Amino acid sequence: MAGPETVELARAAARGGADVIEIGFPFSDPLADGPVVRRAAERALAAGMRTEACLDCLREVHDQVAVPLVPMTYASLLEAYGWERFATDVREAGAASLIVADLPVDAHPDLRRIQLVAPTSTDERVGLAAEQTDGWLYLVTVAGTTGTRSELSPALAPLVARARKLTDVPLYAGFGISTPEQAGAAGELADGIVVGSAALLAAEEGSAALERFVAQLREALA
Repeated sequence: MAGPETVELARAAARGGADVIEIGFPFSDPLADGPVVRRAAERALAAGMRTEACLDCLREVHDQVAVPLVPMTYASLLEAYGWERFATDVREAGAASLIVADLPVDAHPDLRRIQLVAPTSTDERVGLAAEQTDGWLYLVTVAGTTGTRSELSPALAPLVARARKLTDVPLYAGFGISTPEQAGAAGELADGIVVGSAALLAAEEGSAALERFVAQLREALA
């Protein structure tokens, strides 16, 4: 989550072996997120992290970390800031791409972004998302919010199988992947993984803890 500690944490994640770093732009009603990400967003908002401050944070991270950066946020933030203005400013600040969690695939098709699909998505929606996605397709492994979970979702394997029949773009699995063991299992199905809540929990213990956690995930994917 964008905030005063983001640069230090991003450096730690990169040292741990992260290929891409997602930076949350906080929103007051993050419908796709569970309690861990919600708390992080609330802390960021309380610290004054509005859109301009988040863009400044992104710029600072981009200046110090070589890993591609992908902001994640919600459509209301872009609506308030201005769709074209945000698209321009976020790229100029160093974003490699963008995730807008609650923006349907057929809304604002001119906005270059990573598309999300879920187990409830029809083949038609998965195919459309794959056609329009920016680089890779984000597979939501559960029909629910982000958060740590005790086991890998059984919905992931069927979703990967359906997506493989519809597209050749890389598939990254996220939502609920919490441990190196789950990361390894998901990595056997998908082309990559996205870990949010568990990484935020590690980050609460400091940058060294986050670096160790990311390194464990990386090892599990080897």
